[in-house]
Amino acid sequence: MKFTLQAQDTLSKARAGVVETAHGPIQTPIFMPVGTAGTVKAIHQHELKNDIEAQIILGNTYHLYLRPGLDVLNKAGGLHKFNGWDRPILTDSGGYQVYSLTEVRKIKEEGVTFRSHIDGSKHLFTPENVMDTQRIIGADIIMAFDECTPYPCDYGYARRSLDMTHRWLKRCVDRFDSTDPLYGYDQTLFPIVQGSVYKDLRIKSAETIASFNRDGNAIGGLSVGEPAEEMYAMTEVVCDILPQEKPRYLMGVGTPVNILENIALGVDMFDCVMPTRNARNGMLFTQNGIINIKNEKWKDDFSPIEAESDLHSDQFYSKAYLRHLIKSQEILGAQIASLHNLHFYLWLVNQAREKIIAGTFYDWKNKMVKILDQRL
Repeated sequence: MKFTLQAQDTLSKARAGVVETAHGPIQTPIFMPVGTAGTVKAIHQHELKNDIEAQIILGNTYHLYLRPGLDVLNKAGGLHKFNGWDRPILTDSGGYQVYSLTEVRKIKEEGVTFRSHIDGSKHLFTPENVMDTQRIIGADIIMAFDECTPYPCDYGYARRSLDMTHRWLKRCVDRFDSTDPLYGYDQTLFPIVQGSVYKDLRIKSAETIASFNRDGNAIGGLSVGEPAEEMYAMTEVVCDILPQEKPRYLMGVGTPVNILENIALGVDMFDCVMPTRNARNGMLFTQNGIINIKNEKWKDDFSPIEAESDLHSDQFYSKAYLRHLIKSQEILGAQIASLHNLHFYLWLVNQAREKIIAGTFYDWKNKMVKILDQRL
């Protein structure tokens, strides 16, 4: 994997670049649609490629390991072949999913034992077998196995967890470097900065992660309930330490405003379930603000979903029709709304990229964050 920095904003730390992978280039800043179980919910691959113009999608190690299982993925020739997506894929290590299973998991030095949310069966994730699992899934970018601490989290726990995450990272790197990819193309491993909302722990972690000298680095453990100001403060601390010449991935973030503010702090890559999850509940993100399509005011609004958008379904369907579909719990409603939100997120990061290259990002960002947060 190779990262080339192409432009930097003079009034902020925003940057534009390109990540080159075995399955094609990724222009940054980028938003990565989340395809937890090998699918971006309610979206066809041709829509991802042609309508949303996604350059990279996510898969999740925990979910894919349980279903369809490693045997099926191996026989298929990896996730790219299994789901038909021929552009880059990133896999989350499963650390976050295991973190969210608080009632059914035990964390020890060896790894994490947990019970499947599907059938209650018992499993063990270790740094080593999570690397092996991600080799079988075959993503272009794979994540180190870490512990994502909850918020709030006391300092002592955060420190102990961080030290274990760093020990686990050493084991991940050793296993990754001593094994080969399975499908004839290179994979790359990103370590993850942790440390909760404690500045000294974030500094320690960022310095440790940078010392491993991998091709890219991730920032985890944010957007887990802390105020946005704390997220921005920790991101800024970490981005000032992580090397300039490598991509920075802020995991699980967030709203359109969160994304613009974190681009301004020097983040290159984002993912979040928000555009698809909120779409299924009738929340639309638009260039003029947020629409709750379930509201009575859209009942007989026959204007396009978003007149300014170049997405076909935004022009073709009306707000009133989409409201009817969502209120009736018709599957097509979830499809149209998901398509719309993902298209908007990709439009937003592409606009940010264009403004960074043009040298006008800072003023544009300040104007947009006021617009994007308003409820229509």
